[in-house]
Amino acid sequence: MKLFRKNLTVEQELVQGCIAGKRATQKALYDLYAKKMMAVCLRYAKTSFEAEDIMQEAFVKVFEHIGTFKGECPLEFWIRRIMVNTALKHHRKKMYVSSVAESDKIENIPEEEFVLSNYAYEDLLGMVQSLAPRYQLIFNLYAIEGYSHKEIATMLEISEGTSKSQYSRARAILKNMLERHEEKYNERIIR
Repeated sequence: MKLFRKNLTVEQELVQGCIAGKRATQKALYDLYAKKMMAVCLRYAKTSFEAEDIMQEAFVKVFEHIGTFKGECPLEFWIRRIMVNTALKHHRKKMYVSSVAESDKIENIPEEEFVLSNYAYEDLLGMVQSLAPRYQLIFNLYAIEGYSHKEIATMLEISEGTSKSQYSRARAILKNMLERHEEKYNERIIR
């Protein structure tokens, strides 16, 4: 079965085929983006099962709303936005985020950058996934997805200060985890 016509881009053909309800085109779109979108969902989930649930729910939304895609941005960005929004909705169901700034005392963290290239992706992902849900969510939105604290505050219906303090706390926790991981690694090498 020929999926793509010469005069249309791959994205346009995928969008048109999905709008028409063609199963082969829907599968092609899923196959093209599933791996990247699973990586996005894993950043917001505690387990791979939870990430799969988020991704499946989000792809259902993609197929239901594909007709609203205007082509103003790459299709991948549009799909990624749906994945992130679905993950946010999933988190809202699971937890209540207070609009009052956390009373936890935030340690002063130097602005130096961590050397992350020495860590396996799985180690880093595991550390992020082990954060409390509110810290994990804000860390992902700010550090990974690139949202501003103002945008995060609007999305989560919290204050901008709460977003900043929870991001700072998440960063402090991750820094501590990285330092402990480094110490354990160095102990193994010395022995």
